[in-house]
Amino acid sequence: MSRPPLNISEIYAGFNAPAANFDCGLSCAPYNPRGIPFCCDVCCAVPVAYTEEWEYLRPRTKLWHPWRGDECAAEPEDPSRLEADTPAHMRLLACLGPQACQREYRSITCRQFPFFPYITADDRFIGLAYHWDFEPTCWLISHLDTISPQFRNEFVQTYDKLLVDCPEDYDSYYYLSEEMRAAFIQARRRIPLLHRAGGFYLLSPRSGKLSLADPGKYRRFGPYRNEPAST
Repeated sequence: MSRPPLNISEIYAGFNAPAANFDCGLSCAPYNPRGIPFCCDVCCAVPVAYTEEWEYLRPRTKLWHPWRGDECAAEPEDPSRLEADTPAHMRLLACLGPQACQREYRSITCRQFPFFPYITADDRFIGLAYHWDFEPTCWLISHLDTISPQFRNEFVQTYDKLLVDCPEDYDSYYYLSEEMRAAFIQARRRIPLLHRAGGFYLLSPRSGKLSLADPGKYRRFGPYRNEPAST
């Protein structure tokens, strides 16, 4: 089923706030052997963009190009492997790196990282959860108390619309949320959640029960375990 094209300039204008009120990449880059933020490192994650995004970005900036698979010299990949797992309405891209970043042309996936819209088993988008595979590397995941209210609000407003406009994305995030619940049940952990209405919570992956949490006391990971509390 076809859908109306996304208005990328409108989406970018409404989802422009940084996740924190400072450059968090400066906090994680020292722990990356490549010396750059993990979220900007194509060796750690290959960005995806809506087809409409690529059509919007291509004539406006040289920042992005279609991912070839050889951008990470240490671990080149066959593009066909990831392309086979990429939805038809998305494109795999690579950028020139953080030193060349043009913030106005960041992709939606860059703007939202490390978060995704968490959808409950009974089909409610209740807030922001994080991509737990990045717990050992992402500084923000270990410092959720630094997430700005403006970022949270813009994230929610953006995905309230995208999840309606792109039903295929709703399905993807529903199953990702389901996968997170299964992983956290196995690990016997509760899910940290930034609620769409404000507040920080721990969510039971079995029952869905929400408990208020002190974000400064969320679990920390990797090299950030012993860092002082955020101020």
